[in-house]
Amino acid sequence: MERDGSGGARRALGRLLEAVLASRGEANAVFDILAVLQSEDQEEIQDAVRTCSRLFGALLEREELFVGHLPPEDTVMAGSQGATRKYKVWMRHRYQSCCNRLVELLAHPSFQVKELALGALLRFVQLEGTHPLEKPKWEGNYLFPHQLFKSVVGGLLSPEGDRSLLLSQFREYLEHDDIRYHTMRAAADTVHRVADGRPEVPVTFWNNAFTLLSAVSLPRRESGVSSFYVKRAELSDKWKVTHLKEHRRAFQLMWLSFLKHKLPLSVCKKVLVIMHESILPHLAQPSIMIDFLTRAYDIGGAISLLALNGLFILIHKHNLEYPDFYRKLYGLLDPSVFHVKYRARFFHLADLFLSSSLLPAYLVAAFTKRLARLALTAPPEALLMVLPFICNLLRRHPACRVLVHRPQGPGEWARLGWGACPGATCGRCHSTRVLFLELDADPYDPGEEDPAKSRALESSLWELQALQRHYHPEVSKAASVINQVLSVPEVSIAPLLELTAFEIFEQDLSKKGPEAVPLEFIPAQGLLGRRDDLCAQHFTLS
Repeated sequence: MERDGSGGARRALGRLLEAVLASRGEANAVFDILAVLQSEDQEEIQDAVRTCSRLFGALLEREELFVGHLPPEDTVMAGSQGATRKYKVWMRHRYQSCCNRLVELLAHPSFQVKELALGALLRFVQLEGTHPLEKPKWEGNYLFPHQLFKSVVGGLLSPEGDRSLLLSQFREYLEHDDIRYHTMRAAADTVHRVADGRPEVPVTFWNNAFTLLSAVSLPRRESGVSSFYVKRAELSDKWKVTHLKEHRRAFQLMWLSFLKHKLPLSVCKKVLVIMHESILPHLAQPSIMIDFLTRAYDIGGAISLLALNGLFILIHKHNLEYPDFYRKLYGLLDPSVFHVKYRARFFHLADLFLSSSLLPAYLVAAFTKRLARLALTAPPEALLMVLPFICNLLRRHPACRVLVHRPQGPGEWARLGWGACPGATCGRCHSTRVLFLELDADPYDPGEEDPAKSRALESSLWELQALQRHYHPEVSKAASVINQVLSVPEVSIAPLLELTAFEIFEQDLSKKGPEAVPLEFIPAQGLLGRRDDLCAQHFTLS
């Protein structure tokens, strides 16, 4: 096909389109249109995609494509069937070639080309649903272009490149219930096909798959299943796509097919972040996630923290028995917890986990004591959040206040004093007055992994008294709260969760200092004083 620039190519494609639609005798012009889809010029490809969308969209609406199991093209052309049948079979093969090329264009470097190809494919999905290319098995049978749609989802989940931008465009189609339902089923099949067919799956594929899966959100009620992309004259209760229960099953199967594989740590974190809000509430059987969550906890670090959130939901809302839950949470408390990226999330969850007044006193005392011990080496921005957190635990559980009011215990306050350093070989203290305590006298065992065996209830919160001598005045003030009777209402730690050292520094700079104290009745003027002053008479700055 001769073309003179992009405008000439567009006009040439328009003429070919009109010719094919006007007469079956011009059907061979379809080859010229499909040839432009193979062009290397971006604008020509876009024009060809639009032309193919109009051409085959019209043929679908006019029902000029073969309906039923597509036979081989050579067999039909060599046979004695009628001209109409041969034409429809031949054009159906051209339509199939067009769809295959459009799926390939989903990997084109140009986003405009990918976006147009996706739009054309989904238009074909809609038209095929309205004008099916397969015969119904019985009257009222639900028909949907499964194969075409699977190829679209397969192109979106390609392991060859990042599809996040294209998936964001596809997200708007997920608002339709039929598209969402078939996306879940197609995604499960694609993950199974790609992950089980390769010895090593690229991280790009897992990222693409997570982006698509996380975009699926189910309605809360059965009445929410009413929006369909493929228009139907009427909906039948016999169709699975019309029932929320079936959507939940497809949703569960989709996530199980994804989570049963060994995911990269970066993807695992993303899954755990949305687990409690976007995944567990929509599963038909939320308890099946216990294996994934326990495996995630064994990884350690921030992933363990995020996994415990999902475990807590299963315990509280789905009656899951998990006796080691608080023991594992206790094990996450180490000095690094004040410096990790998920510090705010950790303490928000820990506050939630320890909110029940039915928790045994020994357990709360162990958490309180562990936090107090870690607070000795924590930065000020963490202390301003941890100290109110500890006080809130004492407010919720009065039985733990013995940690504060224990004047004659093994960790008695009498052992805690200000005096000369007892270490004769200490080269740092000498005459300095230091705070000292014989730590061996504290019955609390910080190395014990089981909070029930830590002997925290036999100890005392001497660490808070030590922090009353902290160099930062706000920390000292927060630690001094235990010197008075604790107020009944708890102190909200939400504003303190995201507190940073920079914010503390800015707050200190913004504080107004005391007003200037007058030192003379007559204020001084100039660097050397007034003119009649003795200094000004004998000295000059010039």
